[in-house]
Amino acid sequence: MISKEVVISSKTGLESKMAARLIQKASSYESNIWIQKDERKANAKSLLGLLSLGISPGDTITIITDGRDEATALSELEAFANNGMAE
Repeated sequence: MISKEVVISSKTGLESKMAARLIQKASSYESNIWIQKDERKANAKSLLGLLSLGISPGDTITIITDGRDEATALSELEAFANNGMAE
């Protein structure tokens, strides 16, 4: 299991459209992926879970990956988040 802190740079935070993009990206990996904000953690492949975190622009989150492709998943999800959740 590995993790990395990332600052959300999208202008809208993690609202439903951005969450859907993140889910689509996270679902392409075999690893289990979680997003943590403060003390709360949600499955990165769950829309309701992500929305329940209430992630706003500028918030710091932790991306946690665990599985066979964890390093690739973490690296690519970090780049995805740093790019404003755009491909």
